[in-house]
Amino acid sequence: KLSGRRGSLLLGASCLALACGSTEPPADTAGADSGILTQGVPSTGADGSGENGSGADGSGTQATANGSQSSGAEETGGGEGDTPKFDLGIQPDVPAQGACEPGVGKGGKKVDGPDFSYLWAANSSEGTITKIDTETVTEVGRFQVRPDGAGSPSRTSVSLSGNVAVASRSGGVTKFYAAVEDCVESNGTPGIQTSMNNAALPWDQEECRAWHTPFGYSTQRPVAWAQGEWNDVTCEWENELLWTAGRNGSVAQADVILMDGDDGAVVDMVTIDGLAPDQYGIYGAAVDSEGNFWGSQLSGTRLIKVSMADMSTQVWTPPSLGGYGMTVDVDGYVWICASTIQRYDPATDTWASTASGIGSSGCMADGGKDGLLWAAAGGVIRGVNRETLQVDR
Repeated sequence: KLSGRRGSLLLGASCLALACGSTEPPADTAGADSGILTQGVPSTGADGSGENGSGADGSGTQATANGSQSSGAEETGGGEGDTPKFDLGIQPDVPAQGACEPGVGKGGKKVDGPDFSYLWAANSSEGTITKIDTETVTEVGRFQVRPDGAGSPSRTSVSLSGNVAVASRSGGVTKFYAAVEDCVESNGTPGIQTSMNNAALPWDQEECRAWHTPFGYSTQRPVAWAQGEWNDVTCEWENELLWTAGRNGSVAQADVILMDGDDGAVVDMVTIDGLAPDQYGIYGAAVDSEGNFWGSQLSGTRLIKVSMADMSTQVWTPPSLGGYGMTVDVDGYVWICASTIQRYDPATDTWASTASGIGSSGCMADGGKDGLLWAAAGGVIRGVNRETLQVDR
């Protein structure tokens, strides 16, 4: 899954967020070999400049993240008609003109691109998740997803604010901050300690983990962010919620859970009946434009919807079996992808499908109104026209 910052384009179950705020990073730096980043500590660089970068020996330095602070408003005199002058040049807590318009960040500053662009991949066998910078194609972080170093992480989902959540097959959901400036001091060591390469820090040292919520399910795969609420003053997404699902054993039930994206608390939960009694439960999940949960089973015998508004549920039986991947596109179509790719239209309650034998495991729709569904299988990626269901690419 891809993550960026502020103002986002949702592509099925993953998103790329474009910048709204300033693109200038805080003065952070890292030791060249440690893979640990420390923020907000005065520089001890050999050149004494206090700027980011490495010292003369190439070992890396620490840099201060704070500049001088103003004292607030100044009085300009006691005469009638005098008005206060603000050191910042603008009134506090009042957004600049066009602050959240496309291409304009906080304070009216022009923004040419996203603050960051990361790809997140679960490393199931080692109990970690990897953070890859998509511009340099470099691993810039690796993080344990459970305190025991296990969990078999499977699915990842990126919120519109750019942060990632990962669900573990053997139970548990964990959120990580994408931007180091959002990370919070928690281990007692000054500054922010976080992995910056392919070596994960011990659980109690990593400070870019936002939260971890344990679950006792024998299988827990789906995870999908809902949109939250956009704040025009801060140019940020707030009150983001997260969906997941879990099941114990091969039963015809599964729990669908709505979580608070800020602290990982369970907000609501509903039990779905009438599922296929396979070992996986709900296998894939995505959200639609209203934040509703859509889930599918690997056997392809059930499609599930849970309404964000009232947690009401619906279950369908698709025409064809099989369904490794699933997604929801910008038109609200729900796709189940296997040897035959099936499309469900909630507006008309109708199904359509491609010819059999196309073959697909994962699938994702692009953002264009007349765009394609991209399906991957056997080392081949195909582009399927979302209206005609013909292979265009």
